[in-house]
Amino acid sequence: MKKRKILYCTTVDYHLKAFHLPYMKWFKEQGWDVDVVASGNIDLPYTDNKYNIPIQRSPFNRKNLSAYRQIKRLIEENDYAIIHCHTPLGGVLGRLAARQTRKQGTKVIYTAHGFHFYQGGPWLNWLLYYPIEKILARLTDSLVTINTEDFTIATKRRFKVNEIVQIPGVGVDTDRFKPIDRQEQLRLKRSFGYEDDDFLLFNAAEFNKNKNQAFLIHALALLKDEVPNAKLLLAGEGPLLASSRELAQQLGVGHQVEFLGFRKDIQTIIVLCDVAVASSYREGLPVAVMEAMACGLPVVAVDNRGHRELIQDDYNGWLHTEDDPQAFANKLVMLATIQDLPEQFGKNSRKLMVEKYSTKKVLREKIHMYQKYMDEQGETTWGNKAK
Repeated sequence: MKKRKILYCTTVDYHLKAFHLPYMKWFKEQGWDVDVVASGNIDLPYTDNKYNIPIQRSPFNRKNLSAYRQIKRLIEENDYAIIHCHTPLGGVLGRLAARQTRKQGTKVIYTAHGFHFYQGGPWLNWLLYYPIEKILARLTDSLVTINTEDFTIATKRRFKVNEIVQIPGVGVDTDRFKPIDRQEQLRLKRSFGYEDDDFLLFNAAEFNKNKNQAFLIHALALLKDEVPNAKLLLAGEGPLLASSRELAQQLGVGHQVEFLGFRKDIQTIIVLCDVAVASSYREGLPVAVMEAMACGLPVVAVDNRGHRELIQDDYNGWLHTEDDPQAFANKLVMLATIQDLPEQFGKNSRKLMVEKYSTKKVLREKIHMYQKYMDEQGETTWGNKAK
C-alpha cells in the first residue's frame, strides 16, 4: 500500500500559494503528507517538504533536462500515492518523471489551466502543444479541465486518459471577496483619492502580449468624451508596462489611467471600483475576473473560452471581439449611464460565483476526484472537513 503522501508539481511555487492552499490544507487535515516541487523560495503552509527545482517556463530551455532528472529521482525515492501536476511545464516534467512509479500504483493527475491550443488559436500552438498533451495523456490517470472548450477538445479528440473531468477552476473565496454597501464604497474611493462620481474600471493582470491591456486603453480613449469621469485602474507588472504608459499618453488619457503596479490589497481595490474589464486573447478560467464578480462587479470582456464560462451577455456583462474597442466602449457607456444596470449585473455576477465557483464548491468536486484514489490506498476519509 502506498504511503499517505501527495506531491504537487508546478513550474513556480507562487502558483501553489495563489491557487491551491485550500486543497493542500485539506490533505493535511486528512493526515497526509504534502510535498511540493517547484521553482522558487516561497515558504508555503500545509507543506511537509518543499523542493526548489528550477523548472523553466520555456519548453526549449536545456535546464529542464536537469529539472526532469531531479524530479524523477525525488519521485523514485518517495512512495507517493498521488502526484498532482499543474502548469504546462510542471505537467510535462512531472508526468514524464512519474512513468515508472505510476506502473507501481501511483496515481497521476494533471490540471490543464487552459490548453495552449484552442479554437481560433495560432497554428503553431496546435503544432507544438497539442501532440505533447495527447501523448502525455497516456501517462495520466485524471485529466482535469477547467472550461468547456478544453473538456470538449480532450473528449472529442479522444485523449487516451483514464478519466477526463471538468472542475470549475481553482475556486474563489466568496467569504473574503464579497460586495460592500454604497456608503463603504464611497468612503474607500475618497480614501484612495477618487471622487464620489468617478467611474472606475478595474483590471488585474501581468502586462504581456496575451493580456492585451492596450485594448483597454484604446477603449478608454473612445469613451472619454461621453464618460469624462472614467478612470482605468490597471494592477500588475510586466514587460509591456512601459509601452502601455506611453500609449495612454499618446491617446490623451494618461491622466485617466492608474498604473497600480503589483498590489497585495487587490480585494480592497476591487470593491471601490464599478466595473471589471478584461482583454486577454487567451484564458483558461481567469481568477482575477472571478474575484471581481464575487465582489459584485459587472464585467465587460474580450470574448475567449475562459471569459465565456463566466460572462453572460445582458445578464452580468458583455463579451466583444478583440478587434472592436468601440463596441466595448459603448457597453461601458451603458453601465455608466443606465441607472441600476451595474447593480443588477453585479448581483448576477455574485450569484454565479457563490453557486458554482466558490472555493467550497470546488473543494467538494476535487475531494470526489481525490477520494477515489485515496480509497484505493485504504483511505476512508470521504467528506471529512469538506464543509
